[in-house]
Amino acid sequence: MSKLLLFILIPISNSLLTANSIAADQPNIVFIYTDDQAPTAVGFAGNKELKTPNIDRIASEGIQIPNAFTVTPVCSPSRASLVTSRYACELGILDWINPKSETELGLNPNTVTWMELLQQAGYRTALSGKWHLGTADRYHPTLQGYDEFMGIRDGGCPPKDPVLEIDGHNVKTSGFTVDLVTEHALEFIKKNKDKPFLSSIHYREPHSAWLPTRDEDWAPYKDLDPTLPGPVHPDLNVALVKKRTREYYASVASVDRNVGRVLDLLDELKIAENTIVVFTSDHGYHNGHHALWFKGNAHWVLNELPPQQYKNIARLRRPNMFDQALKVPTAIRWPAGLKGGRTVPQTMSNLDWYPTLLSMAGIELADDLTIRGRDFTPMLKGLRIAWNNDLYAEYSMRHGAKTDMRCWRTPEWKLMIDFANKGRGELYDLKNDPGELKDLYESQDPQHVEIRKELKSKILNRIKEINDPLIVDLD
Repeated sequence: MSKLLLFILIPISNSLLTANSIAADQPNIVFIYTDDQAPTAVGFAGNKELKTPNIDRIASEGIQIPNAFTVTPVCSPSRASLVTSRYACELGILDWINPKSETELGLNPNTVTWMELLQQAGYRTALSGKWHLGTADRYHPTLQGYDEFMGIRDGGCPPKDPVLEIDGHNVKTSGFTVDLVTEHALEFIKKNKDKPFLSSIHYREPHSAWLPTRDEDWAPYKDLDPTLPGPVHPDLNVALVKKRTREYYASVASVDRNVGRVLDLLDELKIAENTIVVFTSDHGYHNGHHALWFKGNAHWVLNELPPQQYKNIARLRRPNMFDQALKVPTAIRWPAGLKGGRTVPQTMSNLDWYPTLLSMAGIELADDLTIRGRDFTPMLKGLRIAWNNDLYAEYSMRHGAKTDMRCWRTPEWKLMIDFANKGRGELYDLKNDPGELKDLYESQDPQHVEIRKELKSKILNRIKEINDPLIVDLD
């Protein structure tokens, strides 16, 4: 672990921003971030069984981004990339941080986060909810750009009556976690309505456990016979998938109800017009897709497990870079700055929020600050500019399996190579097979051979470009 922490970013003293003076009309930011939410688990994505009217309101009044991705399909690495605009391998955070066995691992406090730059520019900032970027005091959110923190430093807590950190103390609370997190965010917004603020609302939902929820969240789904994602595997544990889906939907509904509370408050305070509201998630999720459950570290949900193929991957596991795990449901609303009622089809990643939000806030980045994302604002404003829609993603799984998956995705093709498991790779023709059902990795068709060679070259070049620790094993 000590070797991982050697990958320290540029010292903050050399990477301070150049900020414009705070303007009277500088936008507030409400960043709503869920945990484990599938790209198919919102109404605006076409799900007819799951009702999310408040989340859908952000999409209908704002802009949908159907090709939004995370660059690592699991919690801590994705969150690290979100706040730093760096690949998680650069930060030494390869997999979700285990609070019991990895107490010394976290986001290096010398890292320059976008919250910190907003804070330096005069914004009041608060995180309500989940952090999961280190439990040690030196990794505390208030050292990473937040004036206030209420929630959990580690990866999870019960959906009801949790122990939450409040004013620096662990407090046994009473109530549903999703509601308590929202109430802290609402109070922060009320206190800071007359100044630019950032309210990061990081829900633990719909991460398991999904129940209990409020009766009003559970009632629409407790007797639902959910539609299974097709094609349905002949040995799928149908009863288990349907049971989990009902519970999962109820958890999503609890988020949606609270998103409504946030939107209502912005209207009540008459600050909705100049408040940027982002809704997104840390990564996608399999709800029976590909006969899997969970995210990039998915489990099979079959009646009988398939044979073990690789010594580093147990039979239960199916590490993956499927779109279902990489895509995230995403919408943004800013009435004063962006024309709503639109869909922006270009590819965006979680690396892009850093430069995009700071651009919207009128904050310029210092030239010596290394970030990997790109300002997505021109796309949101409908400008016609050149935009590369390729995506590079990574996942070095370390809990439950060992992988070093690296992936290059274009709108037409996707190649995944697992450098920790010799011979393991996947190639998909996304244009003709968007569900990623037919793996062409072993195909000897000349077109497939050429595509595989081209995308592998791109992967290797990116590994070298970002000085991925994996490069040591490639030499």
